[in-house]
Amino acid sequence: MRAGTPRQPHVDVGELVRLRTRHPEAVAEAAARRVRRPLLNENGRLMIVAADHPARGALGVGGRGLAMANRADLLERLCLALSRPGVDGVLATADILDDLLLLGALDGKVVMGSMNRGGLQGASFELDDRFTGHRPEDIARLGFDAGKLLLRLDYTDPGSLTTLESAARAVDAMAERALPVFVEPFICRRTPEGRLVNDLSAEAVTRSIAIASGLGGSSAYTWLKVPVTADPDDMAEVMATSTLPAVLLGGDIGDSPEGRLAAYEKWRGALRLPTVRGLVAGRSLLYPADGDVAAAVDTAVGLL
Repeated sequence: MRAGTPRQPHVDVGELVRLRTRHPEAVAEAAARRVRRPLLNENGRLMIVAADHPARGALGVGGRGLAMANRADLLERLCLALSRPGVDGVLATADILDDLLLLGALDGKVVMGSMNRGGLQGASFELDDRFTGHRPEDIARLGFDAGKLLLRLDYTDPGSLTTLESAARAVDAMAERALPVFVEPFICRRTPEGRLVNDLSAEAVTRSIAIASGLGGSSAYTWLKVPVTADPDDMAEVMATSTLPAVLLGGDIGDSPEGRLAAYEKWRGALRLPTVRGLVAGRSLLYPADGDVAAAVDTAVGLL
């Protein structure tokens, strides 16, 4: 860790458990008194830290299979990330956001609820990505600022139509409440071994953006959350597919310094495009190979 680097705050798990057992209403009370802010500040950009992976059983980072399994450690990393200048907010599931509310870490931050986590990583039903997380009414009740849904479509899987319809109805429900919803679309396929992979070719990402943009009866509150294409030079043409505002998906960029630098350069180029308004990154910032969360977050903020 660099000299002078901020240390991770300590999370008292015992106190969190005490509140949860003796005063479960403390979560709603903390949500009610949370200091809110607009989705966008004056600069019109968004830097969101994502931590909704554990609810899909996706606990790995790089070669570390259970990196995100220690909840106290994850919360400490999140609190440090949220304290850094230029970080606008967090995307997570209810269990994590409830903890952050109890810790008082969400004042003045954008809070995004993760809506569909039913497609567990590696499961035979991974593409049956049901809405097992935040409902639109939960996001409204808690005074959160936005929701996010994952839309993975396999043209050979008839079940993708169910996912598509469920996503459209979620877009409708969010629009009815004037709540932004960030749609993360992928066209994907199964390998011969049965592993699900996302197609990051320019054609596939273009099609996924076109499909996601047309969901529901109104696109007024829809944002896109998109990956950088396999060839980053394709991004300008790909992003011309829609006029919806978009943020970049960070993803797992691995542990090698070369891989991290390459990812940063991809992000830097795509962030210059007119519809791209920010970045949502999680594992790559919270679990950098060198352990320096503050430096990783500050580097990402600098790209904006």
